[in-house]
Amino acid sequence: MVAVTPGMLVVFALVVVTMTLFVTEAAPPDVTAIGVIVALIVLEPWTQVDLQTGLSGFSNAATITILAMYALSEGVRQTGAIRVLGDALARFTHGSESRLLGSIVGLTGPIAGVINNTPVVAVFIPMVSDLADQTNVSPSKLLIPLSYASMLGGTLTLIGTATNLVASEAYATATGNPPFSMFVFTPLGIIVFGVGAVYLLTIAPRLLPERIEAGNRTANYGVQPFLARVLVPSRSPLVGNPAREVADDAHRDLNIDILDVLRGGEHFVAADTDRDIKGRDLLTIRGDPATIRQFCDLVDLRYLPRTALTDIELDQPDRVALLEIVVPRESGLIGDTIGETRLRERYDATVLAVRRRGGGLIREHFRDVDLRAGDSLLLQTTYETAQYLKETGDFIVTSEVSERVMKRNGGLSPTAFRAFAIIAAVIGLAALGVVPIAVAALGGVVAMVVTDCLSVSDAYDAVSWNVIFLLAGVIPLGRALQLTGGVALIGDLVGEATVFLPLVAVLAAFYLLTGLLANVITPVASVVLILPIAIDTAQRLGADPFGFAIAVTFAGSTAFMTPIGYQTNLMVYGPGGYRFSDYLRVGGPLQLLLAVVTTFGIVLLWGL
Repeated sequence: MVAVTPGMLVVFALVVVTMTLFVTEAAPPDVTAIGVIVALIVLEPWTQVDLQTGLSGFSNAATITILAMYALSEGVRQTGAIRVLGDALARFTHGSESRLLGSIVGLTGPIAGVINNTPVVAVFIPMVSDLADQTNVSPSKLLIPLSYASMLGGTLTLIGTATNLVASEAYATATGNPPFSMFVFTPLGIIVFGVGAVYLLTIAPRLLPERIEAGNRTANYGVQPFLARVLVPSRSPLVGNPAREVADDAHRDLNIDILDVLRGGEHFVAADTDRDIKGRDLLTIRGDPATIRQFCDLVDLRYLPRTALTDIELDQPDRVALLEIVVPRESGLIGDTIGETRLRERYDATVLAVRRRGGGLIREHFRDVDLRAGDSLLLQTTYETAQYLKETGDFIVTSEVSERVMKRNGGLSPTAFRAFAIIAAVIGLAALGVVPIAVAALGGVVAMVVTDCLSVSDAYDAVSWNVIFLLAGVIPLGRALQLTGGVALIGDLVGEATVFLPLVAVLAAFYLLTGLLANVITPVASVVLILPIAIDTAQRLGADPFGFAIAVTFAGSTAFMTPIGYQTNLMVYGPGGYRFSDYLRVGGPLQLLLAVVTTFGIVLLWGL
């Protein structure tokens, strides 16, 4: 048995603190990771992590490759090629729910095998929402399968997920063997994706509830009681005043919003127009019903109590857009209040409701509401703003209006073939061993910029820097566990506890442990911490460490049971109207099923 040392205890304490901060989200994960780097270096006498080792996460080949793959994925996304596939999907489904679900799973998985799945899901969400409306299917039935299919597709190749790349480098470091090759996962990945796809097409639809109604966002967000339409009589003091000024005064003084002006069948967004209000105009107002009536009394407006406002009235073609957006984990606005984001002033956008990640709805007093990762907001704005919001990076536009704007602004970019050729070249060069995957990926980014597939600024903006800093922190933490003997100690304990178990059971146990951790911290962190222990355990039991490394790697891609385990789960949380329990109900059986499939797949393909 390896002796316990003070250094070991210090590193174990850092691991416990780090995991606690990841789970509680008391600090953003990337900030926690930076703190880990500082702590490891400052406590070098105990952690044995010097400056070079502490900063090694930034220069790790996996980190560099992941950074480059974000940029490459953005280059493909900007060509519009994924949207064109979505249009083909719409033509194929012909209003059939089963065809729609099958097409979503069948398209998303393979694409996510070669392109980062976050932009793939971001592009597909509005398509799926639009098609759900056309087929009168609740988006709740489709969006979790979309996320899960993208996660399963990541098991098809080495570049399918960041987890695969990190596991490859960790395996090489722990064993001294070469990193994983490009298609080493593919045979098992095909099996896992196939089984997962069958589950998503047959069992998942029976487990998924219809949380929201197709094509009725005002009802889904419960905003109808907070909307009213009023008539402007010719005697009203508002007549002759610019609509924008009236809207600003009402917003500032009474905390109500004048959304739009309806005049003779034509809509104007109040916050975006300088036209004067005229007699007989109709105003759409959002706010507390009592305050709206107070406003009507103050400025002599006629309240129209029998007017029920729905999506149709708030979403007018080519002018007024009813928009749903999600706050992604990497948004620079997280922690800011809605008032501080100046959505109204900067984007001419009026917030109608906020759905919290926990499922709660906020429909008034938005100024002091702080934005959190996974929040979804219902806005009314202009079509031009809809496109701008899509390009900011601070929000993910999830409603179908963004796709209508894209169609209006043009089809497939002429650079699409060049972008695909560059991706193919990156994969080919890495697969044939001509250059390391990191070098091939960086070369691909240079080629994307040189051939005008991607601008330099877009390349930087495409990178999820929080993921990069997370990697930079957890990689040296895993290294500290090895340097202080912590991995060997845990390996001893696991070896003694499993000495009477068959190897296949130990393999399955590591799969389940990694999968559970991935659901509550992050897939990358769980793989970095567990993979060296799994390899050490395999070596002590006389097993091939390769199979154990594959099990941990695949388990890192199965964070199905929580919305916080994987970014795409968080992205579909608001648009699908899901609850935390929905992920557990649908993802739990799938995770157990794949534990069995992956374990026996490894035994069948590579043995133990």
